[in-house]
Amino acid sequence: MRLFVFGLCCVSCVATAPPVRSAPPGADTYGDGVDWQATGDEVVTLLQGYLQVDTVNPPGNELRGAEYLKAALERDGIAAHIVEFEPGRANLVARLEATKPSGEKPLCLLSHLDVVTSEADQWEHPPLSGELAGGPDGGSEPMVWGRGALDMKGMGIVELETLVLLKRMKVPLDRDVVLLAVAGEEIGNQGMKALVKGDAWPGCGHLINEGGLGLRDALIPGQTAFAISVAEKGVLWLRLRAKGEAGHGSTPMPGRAPMELLKAAAALMAREPKPRVHPSLYELLRRAGEQKGGVSGFVMQRPGLVDLLLEKRLMSKPTTRATMTDTCQVTGYVGVGSAPNVIPSEVTANIDCRVLPGTSPDTLLAELKERIKDVQGVTLEVVSKEEANESTWDDEVFASLARNAVRGRPDAVSGPVLSVGYTDSLVARPLGTRAYGFVPFEVSAEELATMHGKNERVSVANLKRGAEVLFRAVVDVVVP
Repeated sequence: MRLFVFGLCCVSCVATAPPVRSAPPGADTYGDGVDWQATGDEVVTLLQGYLQVDTVNPPGNELRGAEYLKAALERDGIAAHIVEFEPGRANLVARLEATKPSGEKPLCLLSHLDVVTSEADQWEHPPLSGELAGGPDGGSEPMVWGRGALDMKGMGIVELETLVLLKRMKVPLDRDVVLLAVAGEEIGNQGMKALVKGDAWPGCGHLINEGGLGLRDALIPGQTAFAISVAEKGVLWLRLRAKGEAGHGSTPMPGRAPMELLKAAAALMAREPKPRVHPSLYELLRRAGEQKGGVSGFVMQRPGLVDLLLEKRLMSKPTTRATMTDTCQVTGYVGVGSAPNVIPSEVTANIDCRVLPGTSPDTLLAELKERIKDVQGVTLEVVSKEEANESTWDDEVFASLARNAVRGRPDAVSGPVLSVGYTDSLVARPLGTRAYGFVPFEVSAEELATMHGKNERVSVANLKRGAEVLFRAVVDVVVP
């Protein structure tokens, strides 16, 4: 998963969205009929086992994870199909068919099987342990520890449990509900790209995926904001390459590759992008301000006052600045030299750029090339590029996620955001799928930072509540 923050998006398709419906009468009876304590215990046990399955990418070996999920589904009589697109790299597809078809395309629940690497010696509990223990430094709240607990094996198990509960409770379905678990999301979306090109792609009408979480004190102290990602920035990954004469480190000479690379990198990082405020920032602030009330709540509900009073503050923080600008940063350097006194003939830097909806990666690339045109021996090469895309929040699935996220929570608000990174939803939207990123867990800023960091974990309370939130949200939109 690429990190989300609370932000903004541009919605271009609101006018053509269908009417948003409320939960159908009687939908709550299915959720009320579930033993949520037993269900939560089952989710915890399944996640512990799943975290112990090594699907670290690279190399991935996601076939192992797909087989684990398939076995869990088959215990409840749900057939799952595994599609291996490379040796050891596989996707899983499992479907519950509509019992009262309405003609709606399937509702898909998507997760990715792979997890990122870890520095095991930095962890309190081993990354592949799935250990059930208290929080860090002796905290008493029970947590399930392991790489992928938040990103995103925890959500994968919650989605699996939703499918299982739909089957056990014999919930009538007006559309197919499909569980998807794909490989390679963390590096290039390989699994999702293979899935949409193959025969196994189910033609999702709606997709629930990662992309947003509940974050305490995100906007207002004492308030939890549940973010639902409706859009994602596009990607422009570049390789900045400098070439020159090799030489001895004792004698500085003009035109040497390392120094030219630094000049070019500095020129790229010196750009000052202009902020662009999009509608979802206003919508999220409006919802939060409406709940808060008072003077600050009054300001948050009025776009003109937000622009006047809050834009400078938002631009001063790296997280919110990223939601308002097209960003680029150097993420690493590579050189051929092997000793301090050797000047290599070629060195490179990796550049990670993320573009807002409305910015073409090609337009940004042209701007960056113009910035370095006078630096000797330097070129920019495209590694990967993807356009930004988005889904409307005027939609019944979004409304159901938002409604159930704050169910029973007078201290919480939910609303749309733009993710500053990207997920597999970026691959699905161009196919006509409305994709929403929502993991129904409430975390602190410290817990959020464990994704791709050390000590990743998810609380048992989050797993238990998350399973209920997602099940009720799905029932609300699939019961005839």
